[in-house]
Formats: sequence, C-alpha cells, structure tokens
Amino acid sequence: MAESTAVRVDWRVLWASGDLARFCFICLGILLHATNETMVATVMPAMVGELSGVELVGWSLAVYEIGAITAGAAAGRMTSYVSLRTNMVVAALLYSAGALICATSPSMPIFLAGRVVEGLGGGALVSLAFVSVERLFPKNIWPQLFGVISAIWGVAAFSGPMLGALLSEYLSWRWAFGVFVIGGLVAALASLVVLRGPAATRRRSDGMALPRFPVAALAVMAASVVLIALAGVKVEPLRSSLLLGAGLGGIALFFLLDARLPAARLFPSRPFNLKTPLGNGLIMVAAFSVATCSFGVYGPLILTSLHGIPVLTTGYIIAAESISWSVLSILVANAPPERERGIVLAGALMIAGGVAGFAYAVPAGNIPLILACAILQGGGFGIAWPFVTRIIVASAPPSEQTIASSAIPTMQRIGYAVGAATCGIVANASGFSQGLSGETAASVASWLFLAFLPLGVVGCVAAWRLPPTSAS
Repeated sequence: MAESTAVRVDWRVLWASGDLARFCFICLGILLHATNETMVATVMPAMVGELSGVELVGWSLAVYEIGAITAGAAAGRMTSYVSLRTNMVVAALLYSAGALICATSPSMPIFLAGRVVEGLGGGALVSLAFVSVERLFPKNIWPQLFGVISAIWGVAAFSGPMLGALLSEYLSWRWAFGVFVIGGLVAALASLVVLRGPAATRRRSDGMALPRFPVAALAVMAASVVLIALAGVKVEPLRSSLLLGAGLGGIALFFLLDARLPAARLFPSRPFNLKTPLGNGLIMVAAFSVATCSFGVYGPLILTSLHGIPVLTTGYIIAAESISWSVLSILVANAPPERERGIVLAGALMIAGGVAGFAYAVPAGNIPLILACAILQGGGFGIAWPFVTRIIVASAPPSEQTIASSAIPTMQRIGYAVGAATCGIVANASGFSQGLSGETAASVASWLFLAFLPLGVVGCVAAWRLPPTSAS
C-alpha cells in the first residue's frame, strides 16, 4: 500500500505543473486522427451522392489505414534524424493537406488520394504523441498520460460519427473535412508553441546504429491491401479470385519479411502460433478487426439508401457503439484476474453476436435491433480488449513485450484495412457495382455481414483457446 500511495499523482498538481495542459495540446493530433477515422461512415451517403464511385467506398478506410500504418512505423524512427517538434509540425501540415484534398475533391479517386495523405499525417501524429510521453514527461506520470490518451480515443469515437452526420445534414460533407483542415493547422501551430525544450527541439542521437526501416515489408503490406481492394472494383470470377489470392499471399509474405528483421520488426516472433496465448490473442484481434468493418464502412450508406433512415440516426447508432465500448470497459476494469479469460470469451461471443444480428437487422431496417447489435458489438470489444491486450503482452518473452504491446494496434489497423477492402468485394459482388439504389442495397445488406461470420467464429475459438490467467 505504501508503494501504491507513493506513485499516486494528484491531478490538480499535474495540471498546475503545466505538464497535463502541454500534453493535451500534443494529443490534439490523436483527436484529429481518431475523429476523422470514425467520421467517414456518416458522410459517405452524401459524398457518394455527389462524387459517385460507390464501388470504391471500401477503399476510403483501407487507404487511410495503409497510410496510418506506414507513417506510424516511420514516425518514431524519424525523431532520430529530425527533432520531435519538426516531426509534429510536418505531420500536422501533411494531415491538413490531406483533409484539404478530400474537402475539394471533384471525384472519388482524388478523394482517395487525399485519404492516403490524411492517413500518413494522422498515423504520424498518433505515433509521435506516444513518443512524446517517453521523451518529454517524467516516468511517474506516464499512467495518467496514457489514461488521457484513452479518454481522447473515447471522445473521438463518439464525436466523429456525430460530427459527420451533423455537418453533412446541415451544411455539406465537404465542411466535415474542412474542419480537419483547420484542425491540422491548429495542431501545427500548437506544436510550435508547446514543444520548446531541448528534448523536443533536438534530434535523438544516442550513438547507436539505427535499425533498418522495414520498407520492403510495409510496401508488400500496402500492395497486398490494394490487390484485395482491386479484386472488388470489377467483380469477375477469375480476375477477382487471382487478385484476392495474390493479396492474401502478400499479407502472408509481409509477416515472413517482418520476422526476418529482428531489430526492426513490427510483430513478435511467431505471432500466429496456435499453441501460445500470444498467438491466439493476436488471431482474435485480427479476426474481429476484419469481421466488424462492414457496419462502420457501409452501414449508414445501406440504411439511408434502402430504408431512408436519416444519416443523423445512423450517427447516433455508431456513437452508441462507441459509448458501450467505453462504459463496459470501465465497468470490468477491476475484475479479478481469475475472471479475465471468461470475460474475454464473453466479449468475443458478444462481438460475433453483433455481426450475426446485423445480418438480420440491417436488411429489415429495424432501428431498435440495429442499435442493440451495435451496443452488443461495442460492449464486446469494451470488455474483451483490455484483458486480451494484457494476456498478449504478459505472455510475450520479456525481450519482446514492447513489440507485443505496439503490435496490437498495428494488427487492428491491418485488420481494418483488409476488412474494408474485403467489404468492397462482397458489396460489389452483391450489387453495388451496378450503382447505388434501394434494390442493390437490399441485395448487399445481408451478404455484407453473413460473409464475415466465419471470422467471428475464428475469433471466438481463439478466445476460447486462451489459457487461464495463471498460465498466461
């Protein structure tokens, strides 16, 4: 108890010291990135109505995540060459430029180019915020700062869909991206003002050789996601099968290449080993990240075109999913260790149940049931993710625990990118390639969720295979 009291930090003192206020400015980049990531679904109906290109809807999230993964991997290493402040300013300006391209785009391909640039800037801002914790703040307040980051993600997950819905409803979907142009400029200015000390204005130079940047592995990963997405643009059995097979093969090659760079790899050794808690945990993360993309990418578009449901209503539904994630995560935070495995399994079943429920509720247009499925899915993530994260990190060898910790969000982003690209195949094969209409939306609505149920089962099996806490 004495040790616990010694490390406790008074929030009022932390604010008075200026560290907390400074960190909140640094985290503006996280807020911009996460809000933008969740906003796109609710602006998609209005955007597709103006730009067309419904067959490319799945690309919007896929290319954004590709950019975020690449920049996230690069940003931490760049502080060895350029100061943290310069990195933050450049990342914020890059993000703002991407948002400007999206806001002014005359066609879907140009909009997607803007999303890549946005993803690069946003991914770098998130990574640099984590770097700033280690570089700029005393170690005894790290837990509080990571708590602030979690709170910011929660706010963004709620505010993103609502912001997109409100702006597209009362102004224009273009204004939704215009807000982020301004936000990126504000983040760049805040970085110049707030990051003033030597640790922020000098490049890191510890005299050690830098690990080789995983250019080949990340290039293969990006190319693989693009191949999967291309398989859905014009669905033909032979062409699409070959592209899908090449894309999945490329994902496997990415992990093989990553394993060959022990000093610079993104994942721990043998990340999909079914005999280890780490392997089953990462399989669960990957499976559910892919399986749950459908509603976030296509849900508002289908509900608006098929049932005439206002986009503001879909914004409330997506926000409710985020709220249930946050609330249930808090409720189970103090669960005893011996219940962790059961909680993870319960969460996995809730996520799979949400996906299955959407397969019925979305085609039927049953708003209360759709809301219930969203809450079930979000709540499942909320109770499972903190504990499966702990199991993955705790079961990794001591020398790989840092890699295992950073591998979890990276795996999620790869899952989101692959999931969004795969959603495009299912949606276009089911009818969206023929144009957006109530008839094509009805054809797509069920298959978009049923096709991912097998991955929901895989996630549940991986959760069931996790050992009790004492064995992990």
